[in-house]
This record gives sequence, structure tokens and C-alpha cells, in this order.
Amino acid sequence: MKGSDRLRRLASYAFFAVLVVAALSCNEAHPNSTLQPHSDLGREIDFLWNRLLLLGTIVFVLVEGALVYVVFKYRRRENQPTPPQTHGSTKLEIAWTLIPAVILVFIAVPTVKTIFITQAAAAPGSLNIDVTGHQWWWEFRYPDYGVTTANEIYLPVGRTVNFRLRSADVIHSFWTPQLGGKRDVVTNRTNYIWYTPDSAIASNVWNGFCVEYCGASHANMRFRVFTVSQQQFDSWVAGQKMPARFGAVGPAAPTTGAIPPPLEAPGMTTPTGPNAPSQAAQAAATAIARRSSGTGPAGGNQPAIVRGQNPAANPGAQTGDAATTIPAPSAGAIEAGYIFPRDKIPEYAIPHAPVPGDLKFTAGLTGNAARGKQVFSGAACIGCHSIAGNPSAMGVLGPNLTHVGSRSTIAAGRFPNAAAYLALWIKNARKMKPEVLMPTLGLDEYDPVLKAKVTSANGGLSDQQIADIVAYLTALK
Repeated sequence: MKGSDRLRRLASYAFFAVLVVAALSCNEAHPNSTLQPHSDLGREIDFLWNRLLLLGTIVFVLVEGALVYVVFKYRRRENQPTPPQTHGSTKLEIAWTLIPAVILVFIAVPTVKTIFITQAAAAPGSLNIDVTGHQWWWEFRYPDYGVTTANEIYLPVGRTVNFRLRSADVIHSFWTPQLGGKRDVVTNRTNYIWYTPDSAIASNVWNGFCVEYCGASHANMRFRVFTVSQQQFDSWVAGQKMPARFGAVGPAAPTTGAIPPPLEAPGMTTPTGPNAPSQAAQAAATAIARRSSGTGPAGGNQPAIVRGQNPAANPGAQTGDAATTIPAPSAGAIEAGYIFPRDKIPEYAIPHAPVPGDLKFTAGLTGNAARGKQVFSGAACIGCHSIAGNPSAMGVLGPNLTHVGSRSTIAAGRFPNAAAYLALWIKNARKMKPEVLMPTLGLDEYDPVLKAKVTSANGGLSDQQIADIVAYLTALK
């Protein structure tokens, strides 16, 4: 192949590559782009990036231009004698030493300035959030309010947030691309990062990630950030400070949920034979579950907690718990219990992880929340999880489940918080998420870590017991 033909072919490949990159760049949907900052810290980092990119581009053009000029001007020609050999040039050496030094000044000054800004202490009055990285989930504590949650953060816009970062095991890294720079989360040391979400981004959802490899499920260690108004944040805090009261739910969010929620949910098997539920019963159970998980027409915008509920007006509510109602707030008080509406969560913040094909759950089962509380309180769950209002659940190894029913995802953002996924998660979490600490609980399920089947002797739970636990957990708003 002649050189000119090879050059033309390479040029056509390069043109096609540039065309593809340009087409992808025209797409405005970049939900995880760090180049679209929505906080003061993000803009400082973005300014530094743009300045360094500009200076680097200028240096690249000048250096490559000089190189190309020298290559073509002093290239070898036919019948040309060997050029004279020279050794050293003091002027040239001084020039190419001073020029990079001057360039480094223009790079170092804005870099050092940005470092001092981003490493400074947060302003007084900032909202403090203690972040603890675990394998593989995030724990968030609001020490000023006495609130603990997992894998979801609520932030009031326009107020500086100070994150105090610690690790419970290995090195992690905390990053919300569109809100602020990343910061490592290490053991035996507390790192800090702060930013102020822009006032214009209220009622938005942002993806967060662990961006330091931390083990087999590193890619599954995610979280969600909800930026809300100050009033909504105060309402959320007030609701989170209340103990878990699964009886205080309205008719749109009943405490008895069916497994599975949507009929198209993965991993569900329909029993056959004389004891199989009728189609009408399955349809009714599905409708109930859709309402309870917020996926049906009565989901999303319904209040998570009904205050001052009258059990007589809601015969479907559980009355087995001593704390079945929450008194109505006094005049002027903040109404407790705001939860970001699920139907307002954008598609990019909804997980779509596949479910293992060999993990099944019996369809048509209807869980009972009161019965589920009893099963939960006597199972291995209480050894790892805590639920305020349930004195049996005092564990600290796993996420706090006090208001788990109000969260949008489970398994650190890997699956939607719907009854079908929660049932499969309880049944065999280690199939759903590689090497997760949570043990396999489903009866006769194979535990891939212990390499053994779960039996009733070591705490195995039947599908009906799991369905009851799911009903209990999904009702903890």
C-alpha cells in the first residue's frame, strides 16, 4: 500500500471518529457529568479545570507547531550534504528553562488558590453530616438533629453542608459529580468536604458513587442525594426523628403488602395446584403492592405518614402496635414526614440492575406487617439492624432501618425499593450483590459465601415469613 493511500485511509478513520465524538457531545443528557457543577465548590474546581485546559492547549499547540516546523524545514533531502554538528546553545537552554517556569506560575497560582478554598473549614452554621463508608453501603448521620439514615441524603438548597468522612473498613471515596469534588474516605482519619447546593436545584435527585476500588461490590456502592427546600428538609428531619410506627399509614399505603408488586417483576414464580391463589386474588394482591410501593396510581405523591389518624376511619390499618397514630401537629409547627415523591425521581436515578435468574420467589403471597414485625424481631435481622421504636432491633453492623419504607432504593442503590426486590434481597442478598455482609436467609437457599444451604436449624425463613417481613419493612415510613 502506497503512503498516500495509507494516509487517506487513516484520515477517513479519524474523520469518522471525530464525527462520532461530536454526535455524542451534542447529547444534553449528562446526569453524572462533573462539568456541570451545581455548587460553589464544584464551580471552583470547574474554573481551575477550564484554566488548566486552556493553558495546556496553548502549550500543546505551540510545542507541536514548533515540532512540525522543525521536522519539515530540516528534513533530509536528496543530494544534501550532512549538516554541521553543533553542541549546546546557552541562549536556547535559558529560553526553554524560563518559558516553562513562567507557564508553571500561571498554573500554580490558580491551583494553590483553589486548594486553599476547597481545603478551608466549612463556614459556621453549616449543616453537619457524618459519613461512614462500609463494604458496601453508606451510613449518614445528622448529629445536629439525631437522625441516622443509609444510602440517601436530603440537603437543603442554599445552605452549606459539611461532610465529615470516615471509613469503617477499607478505603472508599465519596463523590457526587454534579455537586462537588470527590474526597477519599479512610480509616483512622476524618476527612472533610463541603459545598453549598445552588438554590435553583431544589426538588432534584443526584447520583453519588464510591470512586475508590474497595472490593467485589465496589461498583454497587452508590447513594442518592435529594436537594430540597429548607421547609421540605425541616419536614423530612421531623419525620426521621420519630420512631418507626408501622401502624400509622394511610389507606393509599397499607401495611399489608403482596409479593410481588408488579406482575412483570423478575424472579417470581406462580404456584400451581389446588392451593394456588386464584387470578382475582393475585390481581388484588398486585394492586395492593403497587399502592404500597408507590408504583401504582395511588403511589408517589401520597404522604408517607398520616398524622392524627383515626383507626376507625381506616379499617385497613394495623392496630397491633402500641404506637399506631401520631398526634396532629400544633398550629405553626412543621408537619413531619416529607419524602421526595417517587414519581418525580428521574430515570437516571432509578436502578436497573438485573436479578439472578436462578433466584425465585413464590408469587401471590400476602404479607402481614404485624406478623412480620414478630418474625423480624426473632430472626437474625436484629443482630445487624436497628429500628427506633422496636426495642429488639439494636444492631449496628447494617443500615439503620427505622424509616426504610420511605427510601427509594435498597442494597446501596442497586435495586428499587419495591416489595419484589426486597423479598429477593432478604431471601439471598449474596446472590443479589456479590460478597455482601448480609447473610442468606431464605430456607433451602444456597449461600455463595458459606458454600452451604440454609436450613431451618440455622434461621432459614420461608417465603411466607419473608413476605411478612417485607410488609413490615415497607410500612416503616
